[in-house]
Amino acid sequence: MTDLLTWASDPARRRPLLRLLVAAQVLYVLGVAGAGYATTALGQHIVLATTPVDPRDLLYGDFVRLRYIISEAPLSQWHDAAPPKRRQGVFVLLATGPDSLSTTVGIYPKAPAAAPGQAVLRAWVTDVFRHSLALRFNLERYYVPEGSGLRLEKAGRRHPLRVHVSIAPWGQARIARVVDVGAVAGRK
Repeated sequence: MTDLLTWASDPARRRPLLRLLVAAQVLYVLGVAGAGYATTALGQHIVLATTPVDPRDLLYGDFVRLRYIISEAPLSQWHDAAPPKRRQGVFVLLATGPDSLSTTVGIYPKAPAAAPGQAVLRAWVTDVFRHSLALRFNLERYYVPEGSGLRLEKAGRRHPLRVHVSIAPWGQARIARVVDVGAVAGRK
């Protein structure tokens, strides 16, 4: 250990290591940002509807809490011999309806093959009830610009919001935007 410390104490040897460390950090930050932009640009786009959330929990800080209609599914949509377990990673097969909203077709322990017009969204089981199960998608928070959260909070109390989600080919999902359908309909 002393030899390594002695070796690293020489400034001529530390400089390349420091540059490598800085370069690795910059590459990591660029990679995270690039993955987010690639998900939005290359991903399959779906639209999900939210359900009303307790107004006390809807706005917390600079993000809005979202709860989706597909967050709770009947147990009959589970496709495996073994029952689902809490915290189990699952794949939700979604199909786009005539109203452009995606609804659950089935829930699988392994990724199913999606037909045209269908998408697969990764989720985790949060609770298993007698006839249904609750799911979490890691899309339950949407960060909003300062001051715009109150408008979405009020809109979410009146009617469901429409959340546009991009799902990358490698499975990463990201909220592209949240649309207040009532506000859009009121402008027409």
